[in-house]
Amino acid sequence: MNRCRTLSESLKEEYTDRIGVLLVVSGPAGAGKGSVVKWLNEHDENVFLSISETTRAPRKGDEEGVTYYFVDRKTFEERIEEDHYFEFAQIYGNYYGTPKNRIIDMLKEGKDVILEIEMQGAAKVKEMYPQAVTVFIMPPSLEELRERITGRGSDSEDEINRRMSCAKDEIALAPNYDYIIVNKKNALVESGKNLQSVLCAEHLKTSRILNQNV
Repeated sequence: MNRCRTLSESLKEEYTDRIGVLLVVSGPAGAGKGSVVKWLNEHDENVFLSISETTRAPRKGDEEGVTYYFVDRKTFEERIEEDHYFEFAQIYGNYYGTPKNRIIDMLKEGKDVILEIEMQGAAKVKEMYPQAVTVFIMPPSLEELRERITGRGSDSEDEINRRMSCAKDEIALAPNYDYIIVNKKNALVESGKNLQSVLCAEHLKTSRILNQNV
């Protein structure tokens, strides 16, 4: 585990354990946030992706424990009462939540944890854990965003228009985030390295080195 000294070496202060960074990543559907997060997760061995729990039914390509942990509504609501979640939200009739204890344990072990969640959840996490670092993945333009969504070939025109309307509202919230990464066309590696640079910068912050705590 990496360790660091405070500036008061003359006082012989003890080394302080490195606390991991909680990185909260959001962005509109089609901005490519999932791909950027996946790149970082695959290229930084100290980065771990938090897997959310949801009550929605699995879709084609979903994997239990990889995409989500799938639970029934009764179980989810029981876990809400048990204070199991870091944050949770109900979206389109389904619950989505971030388990709490595992994240805290990993941060204390010095591991960086990524939460890829929507804006409502990101705001809740920042309120509960002010040390969290928020990053907004921005499309280069609304025109490019529409092309990406349309290119999936899985959405109707009405659904595409709904997503674009939501995207405009979500992009309006970008100034609330600590960092913005514009995920340009065919620039996944650049965006991934930019996200990795955010982590590097955060670990060098004076406040983190002098006052490591969760």
